[in-house]
Amino acid sequence: MELRKAILAFVLILLYGGVKALSRRDYSLVEKSERRPLVVSEYGTVSAVDVQAGHGAPLHHLQFITLEPNSLFLPVLLHADMLLYVHTGSGRLTSADEDGTKSIDLRVGDLCKLDEGTVFHIQSNSQELTLYAMFANSDDHTYDPSIGAYSRVNELIKGFDKRIIQAAFQVPEDLVEAITKKSSIPGIVHSKNATSEEQHAPKDEIDLEASLLGNILGIHSSNKEKTKYNIFKHDPDFRNRHGWTLTVTKKQLKALKHTNLGFLMVNLTAGSMLGPHWNPRSAEIAVVLYGRGMVRVLCGSSSSNDVDKQRRRRECKNRRFKVEEGEVFVVPRYHAMAQMSFQNESLVFLGFTTSSKKHTDVRFLAGDTSVLQNMNRDVLATSLGVSNATVGRLLRNQNESVIFACNSCAEEERRREEEEDAREKEREEEQEEEEEEEKERKRQEEEEEEEEARRREEEEAERRREEEKEKEEEDAREKEREEEERERKRQEEEEEARRREEEERARRREEKERERKRQEEEEEARRREEARREEEERRREEEEERGSEAERAQEEARKERQRRREEEEIERERQEEERRREFERRREEAAERERQEEGGERERKRQGGGGGGYHVPVETRVEGRRVLKARHV
Repeated sequence: MELRKAILAFVLILLYGGVKALSRRDYSLVEKSERRPLVVSEYGTVSAVDVQAGHGAPLHHLQFITLEPNSLFLPVLLHADMLLYVHTGSGRLTSADEDGTKSIDLRVGDLCKLDEGTVFHIQSNSQELTLYAMFANSDDHTYDPSIGAYSRVNELIKGFDKRIIQAAFQVPEDLVEAITKKSSIPGIVHSKNATSEEQHAPKDEIDLEASLLGNILGIHSSNKEKTKYNIFKHDPDFRNRHGWTLTVTKKQLKALKHTNLGFLMVNLTAGSMLGPHWNPRSAEIAVVLYGRGMVRVLCGSSSSNDVDKQRRRRECKNRRFKVEEGEVFVVPRYHAMAQMSFQNESLVFLGFTTSSKKHTDVRFLAGDTSVLQNMNRDVLATSLGVSNATVGRLLRNQNESVIFACNSCAEEERRREEEEDAREKEREEEQEEEEEEEKERKRQEEEEEEEEARRREEEEAERRREEEKEKEEEDAREKEREEEERERKRQEEEEEARRREEEERARRREEKERERKRQEEEEEARRREEARREEEERRREEEEERGSEAERAQEEARKERQRRREEEEIERERQEEERRREFERRREEAAERERQEEGGERERKRQGGGGGGYHVPVETRVEGRRVLKARHV
């Protein structure tokens, strides 16, 4: 007994040593109140959480489905593999995939897996049905938060245009109208109403649903029973008086073969502990089903460098936190952990494991399966800084392999958490006080700086006033000098103006004299120019007079030629008109003779005589004109 206490004390030292508690907001813990509602109706709810198993790890999606008695979770199309656990109640799950339609009865403890691309719906019986669902997130099966874990089938149908639905399903337009015009339906409805509607639904509506499953999704009816695994119908992996553990992998449920999902459940009696352990291949996402307890999680480090430790501590911190029913906590892979129940109540939680490996393999620090048992004793003693004898005593007589009695361990953890929270609160208060003192110091410094600035401003203002006064005096002196300079310049300008005026009068006299001489010269030149122009004008008039007589003769000759041409044209038109009239007259005479001859011919024929021929008008051309002549036939 003393040795066992020593071993537990050693384990607690490993768990407690050199670790500072974090504030509750830093835990890998999601409280029940923090679940995000997805579906809320009077017949049930669906809520969800997204958790991250370590720094830089992908998000994992969990959903909590609660169906009231006789309720129906309407069909959805899965976007990722789903592992479903039945926590309370009973019901029936119907799924459809490429193998057909399958149904299973759901009971407490059932565990079943559905593949991505599966369409399923769930119906509760006379009791409330509670389900926990985990969705795969790996390279092959990726949960995308932007589109959610699944799509509702009714939205897939109603999302298309009416013409597309009618053409795809080959159904009447009134049936498509009856389906698409319905208002939005919640994700969970009363199953009796649903059953009644199915029983009284027209055959066309049933055919439409079958067409959706068969033609669009490639699903056909089948009587196959989908496989499931009930954890309460199988023995636990480990059991003692302190509790039991159970894991479900592909060995127990073959449907898990091609996915990265696994399942575990732990039941700790009051005052017990699931020994320190870690999972080298998988993160664990746990949901507390009953009771309360404490969880201790360690983040190991391979570096002894203080700077590197500080950097890693910012990314990964050791944690201890209390958990209770409905809460979710996450432990990344390779993070050592221990779960403990309080003295007055048990602790039960399930866990979903996530790994891309084919199976999970938990490693325990203590117990008969401890990894320390396989280590070299000298190396282990050197690592712990103790003697080989001490290591031998530490590893001797470890009969319990997984779950240990740990009286008041959870309470001690809680006390340490509260103490660390109190210290953290004190540190925060001290930090706030320091911040307040720093703010006060800065405020005083700012006030001193403001006072110094005010004093400098006053000195600067006084200096500016003195400078302005000196400047005003200098401006007055400058103004006086400018006045004297302006007066001197005015006198000089007046003197200069008188001199320029005298020079201007002399210049105007000279210009008048030059202008008079210029006018006399221009007058003489003008008289000579007028005489020359008069002579030229006289000569030009004589030449024009001689040229105008010749032009008049030419003009008269031209007019005579024009007159003769016009007379000739008139004559030609007159002759043409006469020829036309002559032609018309002859044509009329020929037509008259023809009528007379035809009349005589008809008369002779009437009297019995033979014909002697008749004249036919024939068109010919005479001197370029058309002429009709009579030809005897």
